[in-house]
Amino acid sequence: MNNFFRSVDLMHRAMDVSTLRYQVSANNIANSEVPNFKRTVVNFESELKRAFESEEAAKNGFQLMRTDGRHIPLNVPYDYRDVEPRRVLDYTTTAKANGNNVDAETEAMLVLETQMHYQLLSQLTAFEFSQVNTAMRRQ
Repeated sequence: MNNFFRSVDLMHRAMDVSTLRYQVSANNIANSEVPNFKRTVVNFESELKRAFESEEAAKNGFQLMRTDGRHIPLNVPYDYRDVEPRRVLDYTTTAKANGNNVDAETEAMLVLETQMHYQLLSQLTAFEFSQVNTAMRRQ
């Protein structure tokens, strides 16, 4: 896969994750006063990093020959397209006396951060396509 399609695909995935993060933070804010409610966060970047590291390790790693399909493969890369965002419930903390662990101010800041991140990704995507557009006009 060439760099253009890979970068556009990654930005598309990151925009989807930003949308999910926005929804999760909005849900956290809506339930910030509900007794025993536990906040949820979205985990994506660490799994994506693991996929990229596995691709690099497979590229530079030692390759073994498999003579049977039942043999355990070694250094098989974890494809970044298989990485899905996960919602993770934070059971470990309690911020309020009612058992709730949502801080509405922190969640509001996360919403703003997510909105800015989404805007940046949309601008980067537009830039990628403008580069292709420019290259096509010059020929």
